Amino acid sequence: MLEGLYSAASGMEAQQQRLDSLSNDISNLDTPGYQSERVGFQNLLYNAAAPTQAGGVTVGGGSQALELGPSQVAGAVQSTGNPLDLAITGAAYFEVRQPGGGTALTRDGQLQLDAKGRLTTGSGLIVQPPITVPAGVSESEITVGTDGTLSANGKTFGKLALVSVAAPEQLTPIGDGLLLPGAASGPVKPASGASVLQGSLTSSNVDLARALTELTDAQNAYSLTSKAMNIETQMLQIANQVRG
Repeated sequence: MLEGLYSAASGMEAQQQRLDSLSNDISNLDTPGYQSERVGFQNLLYNAAAPTQAGGVTVGGGSQALELGPSQVAGAVQSTGNPLDLAITGAAYFEVRQPGGGTALTRDGQLQLDAKGRLTTGSGLIVQPPITVPAGVSESEITVGTDGTLSANGKTFGKLALVSVAAPEQLTPIGDGLLLPGAASGPVKPASGASVLQGSLTSSNVDLARALTELTDAQNAYSLTSKAMNIETQMLQIANQVRG
């Protein structure tokens, strides 16, 4: 009897994770370079003794949600006219330094200059390797080539590094459009076949219509598993009364 409760509880937890993921996607609809999260499901371990305990019916332990990593569907490129808005075309990322040390990857090319003239993300993370715009050079004078080379008044002063990993779908999202590489994704390496487009941004790849449809489906599934748990609880109460 308890197997039903366990299955329903695991199902509710799995759907809650799905709801959280979809809600996060929708909230990042307008975040440049954001890659939606992919969530899958798998069956939990089946009880080998269940066939004899449940009249020949194999009873499983329910299901669990699995984070499958960021979607690799390319977001649309939108022109902004801002010289420090940089869209990445191809499977590549900018590398930035986190406040506590270490680096992360992002496709958010909405860059700006800090007080020292260094290129940073909108949240103030310094682009790696650090690039400092020469004193007296205004943003409107900055030219960024497709290979990431930065120049002003005919003089080159830096080059953006585009990087990639062998398995980008295995990068770990940590919020604010940042992704962490790990053993599953493979180490960071120079990207090939990617380029930079100045004066444009890569939009979020979230499909709002699909996300809302999946959100409704997840809410319905959560409601059904909640009802299943209530029914299991009522059956346990009846069984206890009969035994009494």
